[in-house]
Amino acid sequence: MIVDTLKKSEIFSVLKENEIQGIAGLFEERGLNNNDTVFNEGDTSDKFYILAKGNVKILKHSLAGKDIILEIMSPGDVFGGVAVLDNKPYPASAQAMEPSVIISISRQNLFQIMEEYPILKLEIVKYFSDKLRDAHDMLKNIATERVERRIAALLLKLSEKVGIDEEGYRKIDFPLTRQEISEMVGTTVETCIRTISKFQKQGMVKSTDGRIMIKYKAMKEHLGD
Repeated sequence: MIVDTLKKSEIFSVLKENEIQGIAGLFEERGLNNNDTVFNEGDTSDKFYILAKGNVKILKHSLAGKDIILEIMSPGDVFGGVAVLDNKPYPASAQAMEPSVIISISRQNLFQIMEEYPILKLEIVKYFSDKLRDAHDMLKNIATERVERRIAALLLKLSEKVGIDEEGYRKIDFPLTRQEISEMVGTTVETCIRTISKFQKQGMVKSTDGRIMIKYKAMKEHLGD
């Protein structure tokens, strides 16, 4: 699974087959159960992680005692990386949303392969630049858009990232609660429930087997995109 995961990663997929095979032994594989913690905010950042299977959420603990979900990782995504490169504590926590598998590499071994394959330095810069841009867009969205548009935009983004086509809908293929949606867009659970119920009545959203499904084109039109 380590080799396949490196091939999926935006960073390591630039390497040739034999190069990926050569560095695979420096990575460790670990299975997670639902709600298992990978690392906590403030922990020493000694490992660079890539999600191999399942989904992991990155969350921040607010002063009010609530969790704010910053991002949801899907297979091939890197997390914990900036802290490792800066040699600073992890700025947020990572927790499995379902049974998952992760692979990791130590800081020392990561720097070793970056020196051996300089192209990885460029790919890492590109990857985290994109992540920074996404974070900026999310903060701008939360600050300026109404809750309904924030929820619609989030569902669209997740359907583009991990959605699969099914029965004329795009199914977000991992369990996602109303609580988690509200934490990602900065609203209350009650408002989130009302908004998604409204989308359901309009035929833009439905739920099946714990998965949210959206009418992609209708939701895009609703946003005016």
